[in-house]
Amino acid sequence: MPTYTVHAPPPKKGETTSAPERFKFVRDGFHFWAFVCAPLWLLVHRLWLALTIYVVAYALLGVGLAFAGASANIQLLVGVVIALLMGFEVSSIRRWSLSRRGWRQLGFVVAEDVEMAEQRFYMEWAKRPTVAPDVPPAPSEPIYTTPMRRGSPTGNDVIGLFPEPGSSR
Repeated sequence: MPTYTVHAPPPKKGETTSAPERFKFVRDGFHFWAFVCAPLWLLVHRLWLALTIYVVAYALLGVGLAFAGASANIQLLVGVVIALLMGFEVSSIRRWSLSRRGWRQLGFVVAEDVEMAEQRFYMEWAKRPTVAPDVPPAPSEPIYTTPMRRGSPTGNDVIGLFPEPGSSR
């Protein structure tokens, strides 16, 4: 069953929180159309930086393989591997792009499709408390103490896993 991550945009000017209508749901998993035509998929989802990196890296790799004298079969195999990689990783690229633009991830939802994911998420979102829970005050003193040595060191002090200093293993 597909998993969706939920992302909230940064609030607009004059808002304290972003409107739930603007949340984006990003499906995790293999994207067939990104496998078939990654540049078009990146264009449709407006991932300009990822598209630029993809085109430059693909061109450099193609020129490098041609310069190295790789056969057409090897070049085709490299192209298929890159297409598979894009098919599996475009959702991560999309999440990275959203986080770069200041979006924060709110959670994830497991659902059959995006409509079911939205229903499940907003049902739980409506149940959340509107008032922030009381945060306990920070302790004024540290909750730990530093170990203190009692007495001066002796020749029988052992550090490590050996039972007695100087004994055989």
